[in-house]
Amino acid sequence: MAQVEKRGGLLRKSSASKKPLKEKVVLMYDEIFMTEDPSKCSPRFWEELFLMKVNLEYLEGKLESLDGEELMKIKDNINCLFQHCIQALGEEHPIRVVNALQTLCALIRGVHQKNKSTSGFDIINMLMGFDKAELCMKNLMESLDSLLCAEGSESLKSLCLKLLLCLVTVTDNISQNTILEYVMINSIFEAILQILSHPPSRREHGYDAVVLLALLVNYRKYESVNPYIVKLSIVDDEATLNGMGLVIAQALSEYNRQYKDKEEEHQSGFFSALTNMVGSMFIADAHEKISVQTNEAILLALYEAVHLNRNFITVLAQSHPEMGLVTTPVSPTPTTPVTPLGTTPPSSDVISSVELPLDADVQTSNLLITFLKYSSIVMQDTKDEHRLHSGKLCLIILTCIAEDQYANAFLHDDNMNFRVNLHRMPMRHRKKAADKNLPCRPLVCAVLDLMVEFIVTHMMKEFPMDLYVRCIQVVHKLLCYQKKCRVRLHYTWRELWSVLRLSTNAGQWKEAASKVTHALVNIRAIINHFNPKIESYAAVNHISQLSEEQVLEVVRANYDTLTLKLQDGLDQYERYSEQHKEAAFFKELVRSISTNVRRNLAFHTLSQEVLLKEFSTIS
Repeated sequence: MAQVEKRGGLLRKSSASKKPLKEKVVLMYDEIFMTEDPSKCSPRFWEELFLMKVNLEYLEGKLESLDGEELMKIKDNINCLFQHCIQALGEEHPIRVVNALQTLCALIRGVHQKNKSTSGFDIINMLMGFDKAELCMKNLMESLDSLLCAEGSESLKSLCLKLLLCLVTVTDNISQNTILEYVMINSIFEAILQILSHPPSRREHGYDAVVLLALLVNYRKYESVNPYIVKLSIVDDEATLNGMGLVIAQALSEYNRQYKDKEEEHQSGFFSALTNMVGSMFIADAHEKISVQTNEAILLALYEAVHLNRNFITVLAQSHPEMGLVTTPVSPTPTTPVTPLGTTPPSSDVISSVELPLDADVQTSNLLITFLKYSSIVMQDTKDEHRLHSGKLCLIILTCIAEDQYANAFLHDDNMNFRVNLHRMPMRHRKKAADKNLPCRPLVCAVLDLMVEFIVTHMMKEFPMDLYVRCIQVVHKLLCYQKKCRVRLHYTWRELWSVLRLSTNAGQWKEAASKVTHALVNIRAIINHFNPKIESYAAVNHISQLSEEQVLEVVRANYDTLTLKLQDGLDQYERYSEQHKEAAFFKELVRSISTNVRRNLAFHTLSQEVLLKEFSTIS
């Protein structure tokens, strides 16, 4: 018997003497692309269609192959197919629901590809018809909401989220996607929160849910009232906020792990042996080769949570075992391959590890530490556009954190000490710091370390002035809090306050350094006033090294004779405002994320094989 091959919707026998045979579902698609109503000759046409395995490639390709006039001729059939898909979502048997969801994905993507140059209203008309659009979208969103909130198949929930992501990202500029007006009216916000608050659902779908929420929050956020912004800003349920934090921490930790693995592989390979022989002349160039795809989508979700919801600040400090340092039980195999969009999928053992009980012998971590480590990686090399966007967004998030009173309270808390191993850029004039024996310090020290590290390692010809200003602003805001709350931080400031050295050397930076040094007139006055007094006290009392108490005694005895220049407003700063200063950046960032999400929502992520195994019997 001749062997049958399947290719592009054709069933092709190996014998060349036979004509290729089309799948039944392809024949049914061809009937839809005729001008006649396919159900006229076959009353059970729509019922049978959703029992057939969807051929996404053929259906989407067929839509793309038609020109505008041809597509308008079959508009009624397209509308009919769209409406029957929505009806099928209410069917009891899951196979019909699965096929309907995938058909909707193909319809939305295919029609959009055909209407790229036209407005969103044309797409709505082509899919549903203007007169039925409101009711169709209401029914669609209600069905998706019911499927996401039900205790049924995780595979169906996965497809629902992918359909929603397909719907949201169908245009590069999501604010021009008029279909989303119906998603604003018929909110699925509560369904997303339910996924994040329920551990099994969160492990399966948390990433897609968080990315979807981040995108929906950015729909026309500057032009109208976005209900997703309003609702996200008032969420106070601890389980939901912690769930969102765990998803973000897991994705960032996976990035950090991938980078560390590549770094170790790089250091232990042939190139490492070569550089040991010839020296570190090319160490900076070699380091640039260690690259892992950045994840702006999950970073945007973190930003929106920190910026909009003050309750989320508590999640930043929520302790959990450091990911990758604990042994975890083997997780059950997911019912469907869930591939997060725009990044490598985090492994299920990482997801489990963040929810294990704490062990006194295991180094604890939290979302803020994970974020700081991520930032220390992406801020090393800002030449790449994606890393530049990530680095800028990291600094904006840190700006929001540095302005928050509660965040500052736990950042400066002496009872919350952590070892934070930030990644440091390899440089010729310094050795890589040892990972071991890191001191336990308040988290604010790690934030300052990150800012100082960026400042001292990015003195380049194409000076990243914007990023430098943001770093200085973060440091300034932390110092303002310390002054206001009378916090004395034990921190080595020498690396940051070294402008004096440049001002005394004959170099290109001498003039600028002199201006900065002059601005530090009070600091220099304090040093010049007390140094001789301390030295004199030590000489009179024959003490080689004064204790802290003795130095304080000298300061108190000579404080009245200290003359300082009055500086007003140093502890004041302009608070962060997204709409007035950052709107253009976020519009471009969201456009990039939308494109990336759509690109990664490929055919294989909508594969039916696992789904059909799960629903292998028809009742």
